[in-house]
Amino acid sequence: MAAQAEVVDALYNLRLSIRASATPILTTSAEPTPADTVTDLALATHVSFNTDDGAHRNFALATPTRFAPDNKPVDLRSCYFAWLNKDASVTDYFAAVQTLNEELPSGAGGSVQNLTFAQKIELIAWLSGETESSDSIAAVDGAALSAAAGDAAAIAGGKGVPVDRNVKNVGGGKMVDARLLQIYDGERRMGDHNSVLRGTKNVDFSPYRKIASTFLRSRPTDPKAPVPQSLVSNLQKRPPKRLEPIILLSPSASSLLRTSNAKPFLSDGVFTPPNTTDSTSTSSAVNMLRIQRQMNSISSTPMTFILVDSTSSFKPTYWSRVVAIFTTGQMWQFKSYKYTTPAELFSHYPGVFVGWSNEEPPETVKMLGRGVLPVGVDKWTGTEKGRWRDREVVERIWGRIEEGMRKGGWTRDGPGLAGQQGR
Repeated sequence: MAAQAEVVDALYNLRLSIRASATPILTTSAEPTPADTVTDLALATHVSFNTDDGAHRNFALATPTRFAPDNKPVDLRSCYFAWLNKDASVTDYFAAVQTLNEELPSGAGGSVQNLTFAQKIELIAWLSGETESSDSIAAVDGAALSAAAGDAAAIAGGKGVPVDRNVKNVGGGKMVDARLLQIYDGERRMGDHNSVLRGTKNVDFSPYRKIASTFLRSRPTDPKAPVPQSLVSNLQKRPPKRLEPIILLSPSASSLLRTSNAKPFLSDGVFTPPNTTDSTSTSSAVNMLRIQRQMNSISSTPMTFILVDSTSSFKPTYWSRVVAIFTTGQMWQFKSYKYTTPAELFSHYPGVFVGWSNEEPPETVKMLGRGVLPVGVDKWTGTEKGRWRDREVVERIWGRIEEGMRKGGWTRDGPGLAGQQGR
């Protein structure tokens, strides 16, 4: 049932389309023809997904999806628009939402919901296949989706829901819609567990309990005999959610390592100042990055790290995923952190200061204590050639991070219990 239910689920079809690199087709009709195809999301009312079996699955862009942060379903248009702007900064994404909402009233109508930073990251990770489950995405309900698909088809075809406007007096001066009474007549009355299971007389279930006990509690005496499978299928169990470690960069403008140059430095071991043309042209206005790193003592496969320079969208649970904090020693950086005093902060998280190799770390960094690792890179000479010492500095930083993750009990799926309690 779950597989059939997923076929008629709008969010699942969007995920399939993204993972297959098949661009959805925007249309202005529930049963589109080539003439109904548009490229402007402000004019489109429906979206069509092409499947491998040659079928075309059409959905209204106003369809509520299973993505419901704070128990408020987000429509398909907002989810698709968030994916189209997955690489945009928070500021650019907010501006794009405002622009589209101004265009929609004169086109397809409706509005696009502005997702928060955390909501957008969670949705994009699920759509791209990086995660197999999400706390904000409800499980597929076959019966509910089938009913929803039928209602959507009726509404898209212009039939709507038939309503009888005649009203009837049911006594006590109350007037009730005749259509509502007809619905009540078709309802099935539900009983309690005694009436459903036993009916009008008691039923002895002891033989069935004996049969069930052979599956639930018995163990084979022969060690070579096969072990009975559990009655609950493994397919019904949600796969564990893999948590990605987080590295906090300093938001200070005086920091040598910012979002504009952190990725080539930590990934490739090449440092370029954040104010150079090469570093700012590719990463301007980006406040979140993803990089991969092999941690041999923790996982046999590369781990994905999230780099951010702000905690404004942090949930309390995110702090258990922080594995390093880059700092310049300025106290205002820690005001929004879980621990505002440096001594307590860097007793839980490894700290890193990046300065010039021919300069001593400032006194503000030295006062932070042994919890902060000071490293120095060579002065920038205008070219990336001859910067072989950068790789040595990067390896020292990753060594400090990996050591802290081992102490926190990290595995490839996330922090250990000891690491979560300590933070």
